[in-house]
Amino acid sequence: MTETAASSSKGRPAKKAERGFFARIALFVRQIIGELKKVVAPTRKELINYTLVVLVFVVIMMVIVTLLDLAFGTGVSWVFGGSGATDR
Repeated sequence: MTETAASSSKGRPAKKAERGFFARIALFVRQIIGELKKVVAPTRKELINYTLVVLVFVVIMMVIVTLLDLAFGTGVSWVFGGSGATDR
């Protein structure tokens, strides 16, 4: 909803200086409701598909992070020659 449509019924846009605090809040709420009316909920099949895509992506990212962690851990251990234990 534009400011023109949400403004006075005379068809002229209201100036910001003319609007009070509560009028601006009311305009904001009307704009939120207008945007929420545009939202389309996914069907069950789409929701399951989206969920599977997210889960597969998360698993792939976990594998990548695990491999990088193992590689960097091995590299640091090799560079600094640590066996892990500090028994002296």
